[in-house]
Amino acid sequence: MTTVQAPGITISDLKFIKPAELANSLRQQQTASEVAVIDVRDNDHVGGHIKGSQWVPAHELDARMPELLRTNKDKQRVVFHCMLSQQRGPKAALAYARAKAYDVEKQKKEAGDQAKEEAELDEGEEKQKTGGQEICVLEGGFENWQSFYGEDKTLTEGYVSDLWAD
Repeated sequence: MTTVQAPGITISDLKFIKPAELANSLRQQQTASEVAVIDVRDNDHVGGHIKGSQWVPAHELDARMPELLRTNKDKQRVVFHCMLSQQRGPKAALAYARAKAYDVEKQKKEAGDQAKEEAELDEGEEKQKTGGQEICVLEGGFENWQSFYGEDKTLTEGYVSDLWAD
């Protein structure tokens, strides 16, 4: 039995998505299967969240990774964020991208596809390694999101403006 190794994916392979692009995607998606938003804030998950997002506190990420892979397997884009998207969000996105790539490679091996070549990463190959799924980090995290869309009930749920006032 041969071991399956996930292709090398690094933090520099992650795409950062602007709040406006995510908002447009959420508004325009035809089906719920197009975009998933994963919120990895811990006890700072107060004062609102992106409508339809999945809350997976960062300390639960490893244990819930199989669930995330399963429930988001058909999504075209998976967007991770924390409060500022400087540490937890990118780290979670990287862990998910690696787990997804490992899963894709494992499925290829099980299907008998031995023809995969190793090549340098470019944008197109990154998506191939993750089964065509685009894995992103929300630029500026929820703090940035709420400054634009906190009051927009079509995009944000549970928003408490007093918590965000300067």
